[in-house]
Amino acid sequence: MKRVHLFFVTVALMLTCGMAQGQGVLNRLGNAAQNAAERAVTNQTERRVGQAVDNAIDNALDGSNNNSGNNAGNNNQTPANTGSGNQSAATPAASADAAKALEMAYAQNDFVPGDEVMLEDQLVGERMGEFPSQWDLLEGNAEVSRIGGENVIFMREFTTIAPLMKNPKNYLPESYTIEFDFYIEADQPGWWRIELMDPNGNHESVSRIELFSAPDADRTIEGWWKTTTNETRSSSSRANLSAVGWHRISVSFNQRALKVYFDGVRMMNVPNVAQAGWFRIYCTEKHYIRDIRIAKGAVPLYDRMMSDGKFITYGITFDVGRSTIKPESMGEINRIATLMRENPTLKFSVEGHTDATGSAATNQTLSEARSQAVVDKLVENGIARDRLQAAGKGQNSPIADNGTDEGRAKNRRVEFVKI
Repeated sequence: MKRVHLFFVTVALMLTCGMAQGQGVLNRLGNAAQNAAERAVTNQTERRVGQAVDNAIDNALDGSNNNSGNNAGNNNQTPANTGSGNQSAATPAASADAAKALEMAYAQNDFVPGDEVMLEDQLVGERMGEFPSQWDLLEGNAEVSRIGGENVIFMREFTTIAPLMKNPKNYLPESYTIEFDFYIEADQPGWWRIELMDPNGNHESVSRIELFSAPDADRTIEGWWKTTTNETRSSSSRANLSAVGWHRISVSFNQRALKVYFDGVRMMNVPNVAQAGWFRIYCTEKHYIRDIRIAKGAVPLYDRMMSDGKFITYGITFDVGRSTIKPESMGEINRIATLMRENPTLKFSVEGHTDATGSAATNQTLSEARSQAVVDKLVENGIARDRLQAAGKGQNSPIADNGTDEGRAKNRRVEFVKI
């Protein structure tokens, strides 16, 4: 039945676009989207993945195969699934309630994103079916695919990948954060893990964060680690790993302390963990990830402001090509609101900056909208509007080289300048 359905989809595409163009459309959909299309015929519980396939088909028919935007750049696509958390086909009111609940969860967490971005990969400009350019393959098979109009990394069964860094086996500092989104499919068993590796260049892990999402088993996040005295310890927490859609995993390491968060909720808090030098991601079943960021650990906001008269934050992020603030930004926004409440004379110019991807005019408009969105969110959190000014700076004030991925990541930022 699946093959019959897929045959008719193929025929319809080729009749609509012409045989050659229709075949090209199917090629652009990639393996993940094609498999989702087959499942959507027989499994009603996977409607959301089916909708993502429909959107991917629409994008392909429109010729939108180039994902040219970035977090603060210029992509006008509207993906079916953006941000973190459970993607739902519920009513608008129910969806709004779910989004608000997720935002509140993030606002109450204590995760502090790193200040200095070491790697940020939104898979901009990557070609479908190719290996992602900012990663290294240690075993298995991985490629760039697409879900809901967005580029993602598709890891096949028994695959291990690691960030492609200048010093690939010893780049993690004493304080760092690791963040990315991962996708949960309906009734799809899954076991994957983040491995924080020994800094001496070998392939021994000093700690592991493992996620089990088998449909008929306990869905848990488990941790295993070596202490600074080389003892081995472990812990586990239950998590809602059955919720279909995109979810955010965040890891914070501060000298010896390791914390792990799932959709803004802290799942692990370990006080004594050995230092790692690098990390890798391993999966036993197919796995999708996106929006990856590695950063050096954060300095307290007040200290940054007092030393420089301003502070830069990379913890406030937005949907691609839009001014919609992502839920995981709420922890940082809440900390800024707390800082301003504790220091009632503080006033800030909130300045949005982009990289140089796309046109200067579009970047300027986007940065203005994002700056205003941050001001509005702080006002919503109880800060008087007359203490804040929105100022979009576009691509006009880079602090790093726009010719490199690392430089563009540093240029996409929000600055709070004391006034």
